[in-house]
Amino acid sequence: MGESVHTVTALPTSRPPGCPFDPPAELIDARRHGPISRYTHPGGKPGWLITGYELVRSVLADPRFSARKELINVGDFEVPPAPPGEFLLMDEPQHGRYRKPLVGKFTVRRMRLLAERIEQITTECLDAMEAAGPSADLVTAFAKPIPAIVICELLGVPYEDRGSFQEQIDSFLNGETSDEELIAAYTATQQYLAELVVAKRANPTDDVLSDLTDSDLTDEELKGVSLILLAAGLDTTANILALGTFALLQNPAQLADLRADPTLTGRAVEELLRYLSVAKSFMRTTLEDVELGGQTIKAGTTVILSYNTANRDPERFADPHALDFRRQYGGHLAFGHGVHQCLGQQLARVELSVAITALINRFPTLRLAVPAEEVSLRPETADIYGVKSLLVTWDV
Repeated sequence: MGESVHTVTALPTSRPPGCPFDPPAELIDARRHGPISRYTHPGGKPGWLITGYELVRSVLADPRFSARKELINVGDFEVPPAPPGEFLLMDEPQHGRYRKPLVGKFTVRRMRLLAERIEQITTECLDAMEAAGPSADLVTAFAKPIPAIVICELLGVPYEDRGSFQEQIDSFLNGETSDEELIAAYTATQQYLAELVVAKRANPTDDVLSDLTDSDLTDEELKGVSLILLAAGLDTTANILALGTFALLQNPAQLADLRADPTLTGRAVEELLRYLSVAKSFMRTTLEDVELGGQTIKAGTTVILSYNTANRDPERFADPHALDFRRQYGGHLAFGHGVHQCLGQQLARVELSVAITALINRFPTLRLAVPAEEVSLRPETADIYGVKSLLVTWDV
């Protein structure tokens, strides 16, 4: 049985022409052959590619698959452990030590209380966009600033620092910065966060970072936690907002349905999260031999979990490549699963619900200002998929 399994020789780097929302065709083809494929990492080490929904979900819940950074085995080189506080790349009990103090900060109730402030931020962005219109780059006018301001307020970044701080973050998250620029931006962001932690410990304010200074976490650990909150809470939400608006404009029937029936908003957000899967993949490494999907994965093997094909798995979702706000289903993997499931998922849902609703109601004639095939997309090599710019216009 092991010999008949499909083999993927390289992870594809381009999406089908004219289908910017669909996973690369080779990944969809791999899923058609079965939920698990052999794969050789670019560094030469044998691995596996998991494309099926049930298998991806089971791996995420299985403690025999490790998230530890230093166990990544993709080539003949050593990978250092995750820095203090960067708990996404750790296992229990270290992961839980960092996550536990944060859980109470991101409850459904607390995030709903934030909705009013998010509405204010969204209104301010849309006011500025309308005043400068009737055209705009939706990425810079809407998709980036809303989650950026929210995350700055959660961390307590002083207002006067936010512009330069956001530029630094964008430089190391956009997937296109040169190595030299990336290192410089990353170092500058770390330095700023280190200084912010010291400032919050000395003079706490009403924000999550100040609250965390009451925990047993060190300054170095708080810096790492802040970096994770930034990366997870800003880039993903910004790209879902921009790519999601693009998807809405390319699906006018769904957009009209959403405008006509506001009760669909919750479903629309979940469907956009499933359909877009901007966080495309993650890696896990086996701590022991594991039987998965009829195959034996040897201890020390790093597997790639393809979220975007799992969320388009026809065995889980009927007509998976269609955007359908009336879809009856539950349980997409856009926020992961298991102990590492996204801590900020409720915040993301509130931001998406508020911002998308406000945008489509404020601009009923919103449309692309360029042909869809000319929309500038982020490279598939970027950790988070999305659009670089989204030029739109509307009637005045």
